[in-house]
Amino acid sequence: MTTLAKPEAPPIPAAERFLVGGLLLLTVLPALGGLVRLQHVGGGVAAAENARFLADPFPVVFHVLFSLAYAILGAFQFSAGFRRRYPRWHRSAGKALVFAGLVVALSGVWMTVAYPVTKAEGGLPGFDGWAVYGMRLVVGVAMAWFLLLGVAAIRKRDVAAHEAWMIRAYALALGAGTQAITHLPWFLFPAVHGELARALAMGAGWAINAAVAEWIIERRCRPSRGQYPGFRSERRNGGQATLTPRKDGTETVVTGSSSRDFA
Repeated sequence: MTTLAKPEAPPIPAAERFLVGGLLLLTVLPALGGLVRLQHVGGGVAAAENARFLADPFPVVFHVLFSLAYAILGAFQFSAGFRRRYPRWHRSAGKALVFAGLVVALSGVWMTVAYPVTKAEGGLPGFDGWAVYGMRLVVGVAMAWFLLLGVAAIRKRDVAAHEAWMIRAYALALGAGTQAITHLPWFLFPAVHGELARALAMGAGWAINAAVAEWIIERRCRPSRGQYPGFRSERRNGGQATLTPRKDGTETVVTGSSSRDFA
């Protein structure tokens, strides 16, 4: 009796490995800052910028821990090769990511509402202010909404819309990584400290990520024949991109121009 060996999945392309590595690298600085903040809060002695967390530490604890999980797990979802090698992991991690992402978004809103905004309320001079307060509320609510739209899309088997909403949510969550870069003038030139400079640095981080996300969506989530990563052309069909399970364990994605198997 001859036993057929299971075909080995192709190696993950170098470009995808660099992409995942770049996303993980972007999380390093905010991850270190968050862990240091938790250490200070847990020890009961915090620097001036962390003192406001001592009275109510729960929002920041939830936000930091779930942000780490969301950023690390989410980076691997950008690799089609990784998804092909580990399809079950992709689905299981996706469910965990939705939960973690919602905690990140809602704890961010919680922190924004719970902690002081202005110096008169106990906030810090030259930090935050009402502009940053408003942006944080918008970003937190938008991220949670994007995640829910992503879940609704995959329940309708609309893969392209699912990917697009998940990419948008991840881009907002990774704003802290980009903000570490946009804050370089803030750290290098103390004379610019003030609410306006803070708002510009924070807003630029989210805006850059949102723009990059839309660029990725345009390239990856609006596929034409033979251009969808991880898919191969099969037959012509009309309609939007949808996901159809098959008996052999694969799934078929149907787009407006063709049908493709998701390995």
